[in-house]
Amino acid sequence: MGKIDIRHLTADYVEKNKSFTALSDVSFSVETGEFVSVIGSSGCGKSTLLSILEGIKPVTSGEILIDGEPIHGTGSERGVVFQHYSLFPWMTARKNVAFGIKQVKKDLSKKERLELADQFLDKVGLEDFKNKYPSQLSGGMQQRVAIARALAMDTDILLMDEPFGAIDAKNRTILQELLLKLWEGDGTQEKKTVVFVTHDIDESILLSDKIVMMTANPGRVAKEIPVPFERPRNRAELVQTKEYGLFRNELMSLFYSDIAGKIGGDEVVL
Repeated sequence: MGKIDIRHLTADYVEKNKSFTALSDVSFSVETGEFVSVIGSSGCGKSTLLSILEGIKPVTSGEILIDGEPIHGTGSERGVVFQHYSLFPWMTARKNVAFGIKQVKKDLSKKERLELADQFLDKVGLEDFKNKYPSQLSGGMQQRVAIARALAMDTDILLMDEPFGAIDAKNRTILQELLLKLWEGDGTQEKKTVVFVTHDIDESILLSDKIVMMTANPGRVAKEIPVPFERPRNRAELVQTKEYGLFRNELMSLFYSDIAGKIGGDEVVL
């Protein structure tokens, strides 16, 4: 049994008086401390799956277990980082992080929450921007605040829904490296269990222990693929290797296989 066990999950919804199946018989597990990316084209239900993991969307059948117990709504063991920052515009960066801490560490005083917020803003390189409001920060900086808030809450599980999707390529690379550094830590504490939704294959290879590839309409698990590269990973060196190219091509073929069937059934060569 894993930290997270998703068992035969099916999710049917009605939108504009039309019913559709977002997910069909989805099953996979995530081990404690494992970094798992869920990847697939638009319409494969990956964001729906994350919303169900968050506890904010219902399921038609199947179940999700955390530490062997079914989830019922949201929970303090799960932290979330969204694509679009989700910061309170009327709060400074420091107070945004402190607010998150307050939700899960109710025994801390206001002073202790603010001190902890400062520590995590320092970890993401924003110690000099703690008193700035979101409107005064770049998109990359806002996402750093969101990551600091999620990590400061110290939840067992971190759910990330395309957190770097709205960020330019340079800052995306910087944030990927930062996330890895924070997740790997200094070896003195247990790694967070991460479920990371993305459509970026290179991002999933760099970050993940395992990749769950999904197909669309309805969303199903096509394959679970362990990432064969040892950690720590040096992006510049890794992408130059023959093994990386072969593995990336395997993922690309899986990614586009269902699309190929819809446009004539020819195999996609990459």
